[in-house]
Amino acid sequence: MSLPRPLTRLAVLLTAVVSALAATVVLSATASAHVTVSSADAAPGGYGKLTFRVPNESDTASTVALRIQIPEDAAMGSLRAQPVPGWTVSMTTADLDEPLEVHGQEITAYVSVVEFRATDGVGIAPGQFQEFALSGGQFPDVDQLSFPAVQTYSDGSESAWIEPTVEGQEEPERPAPVLTLTAAAGGHGDAAADDATTDGATAEEAAHEGGHTDDPGALALFFAILAFLTALAGVVLGVRANRRTVSS
Repeated sequence: MSLPRPLTRLAVLLTAVVSALAATVVLSATASAHVTVSSADAAPGGYGKLTFRVPNESDTASTVALRIQIPEDAAMGSLRAQPVPGWTVSMTTADLDEPLEVHGQEITAYVSVVEFRATDGVGIAPGQFQEFALSGGQFPDVDQLSFPAVQTYSDGSESAWIEPTVEGQEEPERPAPVLTLTAAAGGHGDAAADDATTDGATAEEAAHEGGHTDDPGALALFFAILAFLTALAGVVLGVRANRRTVSS
């Protein structure tokens, strides 16, 4: 038994909208699967905890290493890593072109690279993510800092999250993690940095999990759902109109 022509056209339209919605959901998930950095207490001139969130994008390989670069314009006099079970951490230092003054002392070298590497051969499995935390300061007196990172997989491939994000332009395919510093500095001194390392996890996670109203993937999903509901309403109205036509 075939459907009347108006119902057939409406069914085709509904199928197309559902397919578009499903595709948008997939694209939104893919677009948001970046290495990101966030902080609940990092402020210009202060100390704070940085959390790098690393989702595994591969369906077949695990993430076994994360290499984070600290550019010289983001240099800090103090930087420490939070241990992660099953991972080792190493730090590489570099000389500064211009020394930093920290608590009256001149600092001529800083930690320029932090690398986390899985020791159990498992790392971050497909469909999972891991967080890696650093605690440091003092942060430069700026609004944002970029931390290029390279994600290494168990099959030898790499994802280089190193492309700069330029205001007013489309987000690059592999954007470097960007940290937005808060307006007011928290504590100054190593004690504040230590407190951020041990006690800041809950606050940082809440800040990261908060609303991301400017996320293009979320906006795309919202408009796809809106289109779906609009099309569904059209289908319902079309069915009712067709029934009235048949009845008359």
